[in-house]
Order: sequence, then C-alpha cells, then structure tokens
Amino acid sequence: MNILDIIIKKRDKQVLSKEEISFFVRGVTDGAIPDYQTSALLMAILLNGMTAEETAALTMEMAHSGALFDLHTVDGYKVDKHSTGGVADTTTLILAPLVASLGVPVVKMSGRGLGFSGGTIDKLESIPGFRVDLSASEAISYAKKSKLVLMGQTDNLTPADKKLYALRDVTGTVDSIPLIAASIMAKKIAAGADGIVLDVKCGSGAFMKTQQDAEALAKTMVAMGRHVGRKVTAVISSMAQPLGMYIGNSLEVMEAIHVLKGETAGDLLDVSVTLGAQMLLLAGRTQTEEEAKQLLLQQIKNGEGLAKFRELLIQQGGNPDILSQTQLLPLSPVSLTVHAKTTGYLSQMDTAKIGRASQETGAGRAYKEQPLDFGAGIIMHKRLGDFVQKGEPLATLYSASKNTCRAAADRMDTAFTYSTNRPDIPPLILQILSAQPNDRA
Repeated sequence: MNILDIIIKKRDKQVLSKEEISFFVRGVTDGAIPDYQTSALLMAILLNGMTAEETAALTMEMAHSGALFDLHTVDGYKVDKHSTGGVADTTTLILAPLVASLGVPVVKMSGRGLGFSGGTIDKLESIPGFRVDLSASEAISYAKKSKLVLMGQTDNLTPADKKLYALRDVTGTVDSIPLIAASIMAKKIAAGADGIVLDVKCGSGAFMKTQQDAEALAKTMVAMGRHVGRKVTAVISSMAQPLGMYIGNSLEVMEAIHVLKGETAGDLLDVSVTLGAQMLLLAGRTQTEEEAKQLLLQQIKNGEGLAKFRELLIQQGGNPDILSQTQLLPLSPVSLTVHAKTTGYLSQMDTAKIGRASQETGAGRAYKEQPLDFGAGIIMHKRLGDFVQKGEPLATLYSASKNTCRAAADRMDTAFTYSTNRPDIPPLILQILSAQPNDRA
C-alpha cells in the first residue's frame, strides 16, 4: 500500500477502505507521509467528499492516533458539548455547572480561541488563579468528586488531527464537511465522551454562514455517531447577532455569573438551557426536553448551579470571590461607546464585524501565539429589533489603549443596519437532529 495510490483513488472519486484510511492517518502521525502528499489527499477529499463510512473510519483513526482519556472509573454517563464557535458564545460556563449539579458528569476538554475572541480555556484563564492544565489523574479525581472538570486539551490527544488541521489551514481545505466533522468528533471521542451534544452555529457570525451548510455538517456528525457507537445530538442555532451581551474573556465570565445567579435572561440563557437539556436527555436523566429545561432552570432558582460553579473554581484554584465581586475580574482601562447613526429599528447586525471589533480590542487572536488582553472586549446594549434614537448607545468597548478602542469602534460603526419597520427576527433554535448508535433509519 502506498499513499500515491490512495491519492489517485480519491482523486478519481472512489471510496477509500478502512485499511487505506488507517495507513494514511498512521503516516501523518509518524511523519512517514510528506506534507505535500497529505495536502494532495486533503484537497481530493475537499473536492470529492467522503461517505459516512469513510468519515467514521477517519474519525476513529484520528481519535486513536494518540492517548485516549479513560473515564470509565467515573460513575455515570459522561456527556460532552462542542460548539462550532460564534460571538459571545458563553454557553459552556453556564450549562456545564447546571448539568453537573444534576448528577450528570461533565468532563470537558477545550481549546484556546483563534479569531473573534478567546475559547473556553481563555475565558477560564481570565479568572485569577484558575488552572486549566490538569493531569489525567487530577481530572479523574476531580470528576469523581464534583462531576465537573473544565480543562485544556492534553498534548497527546489526537496528534493526527493537530497535523491535519495545521495543513488544512494553509492549503484551503478547512471548508470540507467530512474533515470538519472528523476533526470535531475525533477529539470528543478521544476525550472519553459517551454522548455528544453539538451546537452548530449558522449566520454572519458563524463558520457556517447558511442554514443549509449547518444542516449538512450537523447531519454528517449525527450519522457519524451511529457508525462509531456514540449518541450524538446536533442543535442548529442562529448567530445572526451575538449570543450574549458581553463579548470577551473576563466579560463573558461576568455574564455567565449573572445568568447563573438568575439576574440575566435572553438568548444566551435560552441556548444554554436547550443544549443542557439535550445533554440530560442523552444521559437518560430525563425523558422529555421540557422536563429537562425545567430542571435546569430550577438549578438556577435554587442556587445549585452557581454552587457547582463555585465548587469548580475552588477545585481548580480560581478565586470564588468573583461570584460576589465581579470587579475582581480584569477589565481593560480604556472605554469607548459606539452610538446609533440614525433613528430606527436595528434590522441587521454583521456579527462577524462585531467579532472582528472584539478582536481589535485585544480579546481575540489573529495568530495562534498572540497574547490576549483578558479584560478587553465589548458590552452590547441593544438587540435585533430594538428601536433606537440617533445618538443612543449601542455598545461600549474596552481595551488597553485609545488607539485600539478607536480601531474597534470604527469597525463596529459599520456593523449595524437600520429600518423604519420592525424586522422579523430569525428564530434562535433552527433545528435539532438526534440519533442513537446503530439506528440506521
């Protein structure tokens, strides 16, 4: 078997065998296959696609290319959650303690962000003292005690994916749905999840711009779950505007605390509860979505969700005083407010531009090694459909300098569209897809 034959086979739109896919992933992992040939096969996959069986085989080979995170000694059905990313997407910090407070273990490995704002790990690292770099033994010990661990990815998790993603990023092959799905699912399987809930975002502030593309990705990953023996649910949600009102790292921690205290409602809470409900359903904790949502909301009302978040903070070295004194979290010293340019209804937001403005403040990265300003970001004051007067505040930006604030504000100024009539607001939850393992229907 050689890689050239495999490249030609996929170039000619043929289906690769499990053995050929295994040979390819092993060669990528150990360096036996040079980058130029790996890139050629990635391009062939982008152009010609993969079957569900091929994608499942690629996923499992990538998952097993490094060490697997073994959670079998942690009692209960372990459910993980993954978002394809968006602006002000703070759901993990809300749903993870809520779900864990109901006895369902949540052991989540997350990465650092690239682009609009930091990832979950960056947000957690904005909390004074919080440790995300845990050993496997620490994580398992914590999970047994608290049912909740939020940590960075271990170095030996899916090394094949790390190499393939780096090449996809520089060869124009990021947009392949089979490769996206395999990358996401391989990491979740390697991280030890029994069930997986996926939040597939679509809209101007998401990677998948259209609902059609989001559905294609969601269906691929749900189908893959059937092939690899995992229960998978995909929730397709709108990113037509920032999900929350706070965009940044410490700012998003602040908003998560407000939500867990029951002080803030709206889209962020609604999506968090929807995703958390699907996690409870996969774990068999409840039988209906409505019952699951009510349980989660009850955990906010009775303070159990906030108590679990406090337990997480203490467990991993974070300062629990931030729950009562959010001013202990970093906030950049320079602020600037963006005002409405005209009177009318906010009919559209270019959420990608808002995300880029957040990046300009220092809250996001343009390249992998770029340091973040944990206290930088944006607080939104308005939502789609709101009526605003000319000169009314739309958002307040925070950054380390006047120059970065001004650059971010200039980008924000062009992100809003106004109309004389109140617009139709797109639904927040567009579709929920679910399937059980071995369900071939």
